[in-house]
Amino acid sequence: MAQAEWTKLTARGTLSQLETVCAVMSLLDPGLMIEDYSDFSPNGMYGELVDETILNADRSRVAVSLFVPAERSLAEYRAFLAERFASLGLDISLESEGLAEDDWAHSWKQYYHPIHIGRLSVVPAWENYTPAKGEVVVRMDPGMAFGTGTHESTRLVLRVLEAELAGGERFLDIGCGSGILSVCAARLGASFCAAYDIDPVAVRVAQENVRAAGLTNVLCGRSDLLASVDLSGGRYDFAVANIVSDIILRLLPDLGTYLAPQAKLVLSGIVNSHAGAVREALPRHGFTVLREEEENDWLAIFCRRTEVR
Repeated sequence: MAQAEWTKLTARGTLSQLETVCAVMSLLDPGLMIEDYSDFSPNGMYGELVDETILNADRSRVAVSLFVPAERSLAEYRAFLAERFASLGLDISLESEGLAEDDWAHSWKQYYHPIHIGRLSVVPAWENYTPAKGEVVVRMDPGMAFGTGTHESTRLVLRVLEAELAGGERFLDIGCGSGILSVCAARLGASFCAAYDIDPVAVRVAQENVRAAGLTNVLCGRSDLLASVDLSGGRYDFAVANIVSDIILRLLPDLGTYLAPQAKLVLSGIVNSHAGAVREALPRHGFTVLREEEENDWLAIFCRRTEVR
């Protein structure tokens, strides 16, 4: 089955999840199609003209759809949504129309090409690539996890890492997806990287990428935000969280416990319209904004921990 010009991507869940599902999906596309029949009355006006599937629909279930253009990666969209829903503890099923299910996991490869950020280059694992002198090459195969470097939120973090990692840091990656940020941090000189995700598929993919890179200083584990983060080796000098702003706000009150004094922090996955709440919360929890990176409607905030707890 050939890929359609647009692929319909649908999230299915319960009525109580509708607001949150819409908020997450609107990060990718504000033009959502919502199927919610909770208020529909079969005895109301035009009830006799309504399609039988609507008449028989489960009023407790909803579906929210967006349309992925052919030039964008469907797998990247799906992985982004799956990771965000998992981090929120939502049991949401994802379906796509316009591309055969057994093809979608591989079709995105045509959109994934080397990405260059300063001296750092993220290259598809399957592509022949000859690096330039001094170039730091990271080979990635994101599989079913979010994180190829093609999404703006990931690129913004990589910009900061390339510029700000001095080398020798203990690095914490919260919501690691494919593990791209931890692998890049290790390649850029971090002494130890801890990469955590709530999604077991993401953890497995991250582990595979770490092994493929031949790295021995990157630990991948499953954690609901900070719940299972290991502090046995000490606090972290540099942390990243490439997740949605609502989760960042949940994370901030406890984050200082895991970071060393003057630790650096990059927060990404923030759309401009939600950035104000994050900026306002940072000083309350002991962080000072150093600068912001922006691409299209996405924002990353680079800050430093200034309050010792």
